[in-house]
Amino acid sequence: MTAIDNADMKRFEADGYLLVRGLLDPKADLAPLLMEYSEVLDRAAADLVERGRIASAYADLPFGRRAARIIEESSGELHKYLDISLPQKGVTENTPMHCGPAVFQLLRNARLLDAVECFIGPRITSNPTQHTRVKPPARHLEDHGTIVAEMATTVWHQDQGTVTQDADKTDMLTVWIAVTNANRHNGCLLVAPGSHKNGLALHCHDNRANYSRQAIPDRLVGDTRVALETQPGDVVFLNKLTMHASLPNQSDDIRWSLDLRYNPTGQATGRPWFPDFVARDRAAPESELRDPRAWAGLWQAARQRIIDSPPNSFQRWSEDDPGCA
Repeated sequence: MTAIDNADMKRFEADGYLLVRGLLDPKADLAPLLMEYSEVLDRAAADLVERGRIASAYADLPFGRRAARIIEESSGELHKYLDISLPQKGVTENTPMHCGPAVFQLLRNARLLDAVECFIGPRITSNPTQHTRVKPPARHLEDHGTIVAEMATTVWHQDQGTVTQDADKTDMLTVWIAVTNANRHNGCLLVAPGSHKNGLALHCHDNRANYSRQAIPDRLVGDTRVALETQPGDVVFLNKLTMHASLPNQSDDIRWSLDLRYNPTGQATGRPWFPDFVARDRAAPESELRDPRAWAGLWQAARQRIIDSPPNSFQRWSEDDPGCA
């Protein structure tokens, strides 16, 4: 039985987002993820020490502060080890990513898919535009490289603007999962209610970024902005056109979330060079991918294809767009 009712769906249609508190259980659903990522952090730290990117593995620190310290000292390189995707460019055979079984099981979590089904129907594909968001403390980040500064704040954007145009008609749903507490102090999500009704907005090059990150100019966002404070297991569902961002993390620890997306099976994902998979199909359950090793293999094969034939940029707007002047 889903936790979403007709009144919730009406709010989603009106506001472009829906916060469902306690949809996932921190112990049953998130604890395996935390355990898996503890091992990932151990391996990443050892590799970064061996490569001379950090001075110590900082094994005596708790997970959050350890991750923050390594992110800062490695100029953001740790993020590649934690993410469940590949970067936009510069992919090599040694580019790390994390496609572990606990992540896969969360992507296929029955309670989560029950909720997703309310939005996009019973034939559900896991869209490969997916990320682990480990937001480090913002203090002194300017001293540790641009990549780290980019990780500290999520700029205003719409998720439709981050995929290729062939997915413009895709009924893509963003699923934002709180792994740790998120509040105004440590950088919670911001949304602009009703912004999805105005179509795709102009995105301009963000001069703070050292790659082609694009952001909606502040003047286009509007004055109504809502901070969504969440606890572990809370889930935010977003329309693909809902403007959203995040506050900076002013705490001494990380703020951790997962940014997943789903779409009806058969529709374009907007990242054709990355692997999608059928997470649920009530009419054809045999089409569902259920093996986490097979899923990891799809990503490993995709990495090799990208090395052999790098994809074109999916950025829609040029840096000299007159609307950005």
